[in-house]
Amino acid sequence: MAQVKIYGLRTHLEPIKTHLSDAIHQCLIKAFNLPENKRFHRFIALDTSDFIYPEDRSDKYTILEIIMFEGRSVESKKRLIGLLYERLASSFGISAQDLEMVMLESPRHNWGIRGLPGDELTLNYRVNV
Repeated sequence: MAQVKIYGLRTHLEPIKTHLSDAIHQCLIKAFNLPENKRFHRFIALDTSDFIYPEDRSDKYTILEIIMFEGRSVESKKRLIGLLYERLASSFGISAQDLEMVMLESPRHNWGIRGLPGDELTLNYRVNV
């Protein structure tokens, strides 16, 4: 399980939302071996008055917040970070200066999914990658 929140200016995110979601999910598949059909993305598109950031960022400034089951290796998380920086720069012109991300891990028993605690779910993929 990995849920992604994407924060940015509405004027930047709206035109690229679908393709950006595709790119982020492909990086998650490659780094974490997530199944193709396990995409949970939320876009938080903000007006300029609601998104305050340093002057050395551009209007493409984007924040990714990835909330996931705990258990993934440091190597797979670093691979994801590298893939996201590379893919979002090459596909959308979001520079390393304009992209920040954080991964937050939570024990499976802290999740409620399909009527069950997360640690009682049977998954069709591995979390420990």
